[in-house]
Formats: sequence, structure tokens, C-alpha cells
Amino acid sequence: MKKLILATAAMALTASMAFAGSHSTTVRMGTEGAYPPYNFINDAGEIDGFERDVGDELCKRAGLTCEWVKNDWDSIIPNLVSGNYDTIIAGMSITAERDEVIDFTQNYILPEESAYVAASEGVDLKGGVIAAQTATIQAGYIASSGATLVEFATPEETLAAVRNGEADAVLANKEYLAPLVEESGGALIFVGDPVPLGGGVGMGLRESDDELREKFNVAITSMKADGSLNVLLIKWFGEGIQTY
Repeated sequence: MKKLILATAAMALTASMAFAGSHSTTVRMGTEGAYPPYNFINDAGEIDGFERDVGDELCKRAGLTCEWVKNDWDSIIPNLVSGNYDTIIAGMSITAERDEVIDFTQNYILPEESAYVAASEGVDLKGGVIAAQTATIQAGYIASSGATLVEFATPEETLAAVRNGEADAVLANKEYLAPLVEESGGALIFVGDPVPLGGGVGMGLRESDDELREKFNVAITSMKADGSLNVLLIKWFGEGIQTY
């Protein structure tokens, strides 16, 4: 799913507010709030979506109190490392590059395909101008593909770039793009072949928070075992989503 963060290992050394599992039961859950159906802000101004449902249930099973924190994507790893919240639960794909800076739980969404969307057929995906959200695994893939990468802060801006001709296509998570393509009435179409990226979506934590990571791993395992994670996957992504 999403994404490749360019963060330095040195930033990890600045973490001074690591979670102390034996001293606190409140966990601050950092999310983007701009990537439906994974996470978004609803009409009441609250964080909502698949990851809100999953995160609340994980905290319940782990005996923790959740406080949700909204943070822009491009600074979401640095602000975890510096202690502004305790986890990232924001459609973040597990990658080797990120794992050098933070730790991950096991995945709660299986590896998914990324896809190209354009305004018409015949787009040059190998040598053209391709849009992607900044600091995502899709941006990293495009940068190494030979195509010209144009990056934007939000996923909405990547699609706008295709619509206004600033980019030939956008590469993003297929589950995110599918409803937008359907809603476009033919103005946007899938092109090319899907691209498998990442190791699934997991929760990001500071490298020092082994106890917290283990609590969430136990909770995720229990949700997989009793089928409740599959129920939420189908609720938010539909019957076509891969389940456990």
C-alpha cells in the first residue's frame, strides 16, 4: 500500500519520549487522515476509516487507551521518532528502508498492488511524467524506473495533476484508486500492469518500543485468528480485498 519515507537514521537518536509500557496505558495513534478508506476525516471532523476501527479494537484488546493524532504524511515518521505520538497507523507499507529508522508490527493488510491511472490510453509509463505522493513507495519505484517523477504532498493532488495534464499518469495503491476511477465516469482509467510493492501494511513504532510492539502484535494475531480483521477489511474495502 503506501509508502517510502526518506528519513535519516540519525533522527532515531533524538527520540526522548519512548513509550513506557509499565507506566502508561495511553497510546497516541498517529495517522494522516487523508487516505480513504484507510483513514480520513469524517463530516463530524473526527478521524474515521478502516484504520480507526482496527486501531480502536487493537487498543481494546491490548488494554490500552487510544488517543488519535492527525499528522501530514511527509513528516509522519520524523514526528513518531521525536515522540509526538507513539504509533503510526496510516496505510504505511512495510519496507526495508523504513525498517532502518523505525520498527513495524506484523501486517494487518496483506501486500497489495499499486496501479497506474491516466486520463486516456497510450500513456508512456516508462518514459513519461508520472505523479506520486511524496515519500511513498510508489514515488521510490517511479524514481528508479526511468520515468520522470513529479511528487505532491497529498494523493488528491496527484490525481489533479493527471486531470490538468501536468502528469501523464499517477501511480498509487490500487485499493485507493479504484473507487475514484469508478466515480470519475470515464475521465480516469487504469492503464498498464499492476505493480506489486511493499510487504503489506503494518503499524510503525519507535525502535525502542519493543513492549508496545509486542502488545499490538498479540492483538493483531487475535484479530486474524477470530476473523474480526477480515470483517473490517470487507466492510471498508469490499469483497475483493485479500483476507487472512
